[in-house]
Amino acid sequence: MLSRTGYLFQREGSTRWYIRLQSNVNGERRVVEKSLGTANRQEAEILSLPLIAEHKAKLLAARPHFEAVWVHEFEPGREHVARDGHRVIATDRELIHIKPDGTTRIEPNGGPRQALKVGGRLTLHSLVKAHFEQDRPKLATKDSDDALLEKYLRHRAVTGYKAKEARDTWALFKALVGKRLKDCDRDDGRKLAAHYQSQGLKRDSIRKRLSWLVAAVNFGIAEGLLTGINMFSGVLPKGNDAERRLPFDDNDVKLIKRNLGKLAPADQLLLRLLAATGMRLGEAFQIDKEMVEKGCRFVILGSKTESSLRRVPLPSGFPAIKGQLFQGNPHAASKRLMSVIREAGIMDAAKVVHSFRHRAKDRLRAAGCPDKINDALLGHGKKSVADGYGKGYPVVVLKKWLDEIGF
Repeated sequence: MLSRTGYLFQREGSTRWYIRLQSNVNGERRVVEKSLGTANRQEAEILSLPLIAEHKAKLLAARPHFEAVWVHEFEPGREHVARDGHRVIATDRELIHIKPDGTTRIEPNGGPRQALKVGGRLTLHSLVKAHFEQDRPKLATKDSDDALLEKYLRHRAVTGYKAKEARDTWALFKALVGKRLKDCDRDDGRKLAAHYQSQGLKRDSIRKRLSWLVAAVNFGIAEGLLTGINMFSGVLPKGNDAERRLPFDDNDVKLIKRNLGKLAPADQLLLRLLAATGMRLGEAFQIDKEMVEKGCRFVILGSKTESSLRRVPLPSGFPAIKGQLFQGNPHAASKRLMSVIREAGIMDAAKVVHSFRHRAKDRLRAAGCPDKINDALLGHGKKSVADGYGKGYPVVVLKKWLDEIGF
């Protein structure tokens, strides 16, 4: 070497400056030499700074140090059987202990630990994990009832969060009751509803969770895999813990229109569609194509119940639908719409996005719309056997009444 200054050096016979970086991690010595491409010392020093900083950061990270980690007591996302035989549902941060008498207890699933990190490995974390694995509770075994739920989810193409909600509801029911479906009755279904009520869930939330099991059992009966009654149907006691929603009046609509420009174009289109049709917010996010019947454009909606499956005409002047109409999360979209509704000066807590649906119902009723057509447009009511024949009312007839809603 001709000359050396700290990390920098020059090779014999060369005027260029090089950088030399060496490390010793886990007993492995490593040396890296790299040309900085310049014969100017000051320029070489500047070019070497980020390389030296990165090298020091790697050396610091390789030194033994403590890091905070969360160590689970039970593996999350599963149902377990505890040592005394009671069931445990594990989430990422909580354990739901369910005793044979139906009582529950919630506690943390593990807790934070200080883990020693050496050479990129969390040694203490590995020791703690091994400690829990020595006496890990056995996982609940799968049976034909589990297979039925999975078959139903595949049949209905239910994925993502909805599939997780259905599986979590099913796992909770199994833990509460501990019986096969063929041996269950409506009292067993009521145990699940009572548990949710004891947790403070509102009726709509409980009904939504129960609906997965209602649908799965109905599917099993139709497939010949189950017989008898649906033990989850109608088990939620009557009551009303939800705040009554009010329809928007004409003055509200004027205020909303005046503030419509505060929304992004996609949200403006969404709000106009909800107001002019009375469809549910979630239904709008299902739209990915349009159809035409005798010159009238329409979409097919509905998955909440059988009676919600319907044809809904599009408002006049609505842009062509050539793919998924709305992207993103409906819940997030609802928040955006609500922010403009409140900014417009509509502060009544009973007036929300769903109030467009109530407004549509009232507008149709005020126009003298027959109940059957009202239900056909909004997806309300119960279908009779006769309603199952044919395609329903002609779209031109539905369009005539839809225009009475207006926006």
